[in-house]
Amino acid sequence: MRTQRLIRVNVRCLLLAMGVLVAVAGLDTRLASAPAEPGGKPVKNIILMIGDGCGFPHLEAVSLYLHGEKGRLNVDQFPVKLGVRTYSFTGQGYDPAQAWANFEYVKKGATDSAAAATALATGIKTRNGYIAMDPDKVPVKTVLERAEELGRSTGVVTTVQFSHATPAAFLAHNPSRNEYEAIAQEMLLRSKADVIMGCGHPWYRSDGQRREAPGDYKYVGGEATWAALTAGKAGGDADGDGVDDPWTFIETRDAFRALATGDTPKRVCGVAQVSSTLQLGRPGDRKAAPFEVPLTEGVPTLADMVRGALNVLDNDPDGFVVMIEGGSIDGAGHGNLSGRLIEEGVDFLRAVDAVVEWVNRHSNWDETVLIITADHETGYLSGPGSGPESQPMWKPLVGNGVNKLPGMEWYSTSHTNSLVPLYARGRAAEALTKRVVGKDPVRGDYIDNTEVGKLIFELLQ
Repeated sequence: MRTQRLIRVNVRCLLLAMGVLVAVAGLDTRLASAPAEPGGKPVKNIILMIGDGCGFPHLEAVSLYLHGEKGRLNVDQFPVKLGVRTYSFTGQGYDPAQAWANFEYVKKGATDSAAAATALATGIKTRNGYIAMDPDKVPVKTVLERAEELGRSTGVVTTVQFSHATPAAFLAHNPSRNEYEAIAQEMLLRSKADVIMGCGHPWYRSDGQRREAPGDYKYVGGEATWAALTAGKAGGDADGDGVDDPWTFIETRDAFRALATGDTPKRVCGVAQVSSTLQLGRPGDRKAAPFEVPLTEGVPTLADMVRGALNVLDNDPDGFVVMIEGGSIDGAGHGNLSGRLIEEGVDFLRAVDAVVEWVNRHSNWDETVLIITADHETGYLSGPGSGPESQPMWKPLVGNGVNKLPGMEWYSTSHTNSLVPLYARGRAAEALTKRVVGKDPVRGDYIDNTEVGKLIFELLQ
């Protein structure tokens, strides 16, 4: 499988052994791969899950809703638990003493999703708004691009438009995250990815109802790209054999679910029948309690998408690297939508469960590593009565029972510079604990977000 790419890899390794520097399509090659454990068995599959905008309190809220107590989520039992600092190239850094002495401190110097995702995808910090480019606008190689060079399958899965900042940073390069059409074209027509799944369907509204006339095509690469994609004619040469490898296009919930079992196409692009998000943007009372407003019919869950994506990616005997995003947690934070935050958090954690189930059934924790983190915190979520005049300034979230919205309040409608959580499982996950850069008085040991990308590069052999 992928014979041509494997031949190229062997040639490249020979050249490197001879001391010849190899330039790769003008991309930054500062992060060379190396074994994470010299002499050990290579890690075959790398799964990175990102809860966009998800801070520590967001998960506490979901735990209180589901279990009536904090710390009861499955991820809370993972062997590696750390904090992550998230500031971008132009950020102010992170001072843990200031963060807990000054209520306003974390409201300044926050990253955006583009810079944070670039850090996770490439191992370098960049400016807000940049997609897989360094601060000087030089394209930087991503972990998915490196995986493709090594003959592994790759993919991105998200609950928002697939050309949004987080998935884009793993497959595209652009100085502006807002260039959606160009980003989508790069992802669909020039990347070597095997799976792309998300939203942005031009023919469907936020409630999942079909439009009489199409909406904006920019999130899917423009009208011509969309026409080629849906006709099965979009997609370049993904395996290096000189022949184009068009995407197999899917859009219905049944098609996403059917992809989870049996034989699969070589490459799959799934665009759910909804405009911007799977469920966050649906109509109804946006301030309602969790799941009080009926969910949009005909739309897959993130877990549905994940099961299908993994069934495609695991066809490759060399393994795979995939980024899975719960992208609408961020939107709930921006809108201070407590009920919908719980919904999005539950959806994301069910996707985590689907990944764990796949590893237990089809792989093992020696050859697969799962890393779960966030790009940044959104909404400055805390307990009722928090604030600079309160003592203490940060009050705890209040549990109101299982399936009841916890007592919680928002103190921003934007991103913050707060630490975000990281959970990891798998033989290689322990390496993250050796990358600690500081100790927070509340969150404990923390790493820099660039260390996630650096570790993934090292795990790729």
